[in-house]
Amino acid sequence: MPDMYEEFVNRRSVRVYTDEPIEDSDLKKILSAGLMAPSGKSKFPWHFIVVKDRAMLEKLSACRVGVARMLAKAACAIVVIGDPADTDTLVEDCTIAAAYMHLEASSLGLGSCYIQGRNREAENGQTTEEYIRGLLGFPEEYRLQAVLSLGHIGKAMKPHKEEKLFWNKVHEETF
Repeated sequence: MPDMYEEFVNRRSVRVYTDEPIEDSDLKKILSAGLMAPSGKSKFPWHFIVVKDRAMLEKLSACRVGVARMLAKAACAIVVIGDPADTDTLVEDCTIAAAYMHLEASSLGLGSCYIQGRNREAENGQTTEEYIRGLLGFPEEYRLQAVLSLGHIGKAMKPHKEEKLFWNKVHEETF
């Protein structure tokens, strides 16, 4: 069994991608990882919208002020939305699913970046949710959580350094 710790050490957010497409089998593994994520009371409230169309990825790259431009060059994006009527743990459940996909992409040697969507602003002044809903047409009652950019790594990042971990943020027994 592979050691997940090595994945945590080496996984970095990737914002520069090559032009190489992602294999369908790899994309299926990434989506499967998200679908297998735990959720409160096993409600699985998430829905994933996979975007591969280059023109749409370019439009999506304006979904956040200053931080989502990498979407224009990504091989694809996974938009994570959910229905708050399903559960009161929507935010947590969708975030865990996105994190599972983020880690699976890394384990496959692919790059990804988590782009917060909830409570953020698009370049045109709309909320990120309104902007993406206008592009992708998801139901009004659904809530945007995040967008995950995916692609082959164009610029490798150095692994995390264990000696730079903030151990002062770990408390034993009491704060």
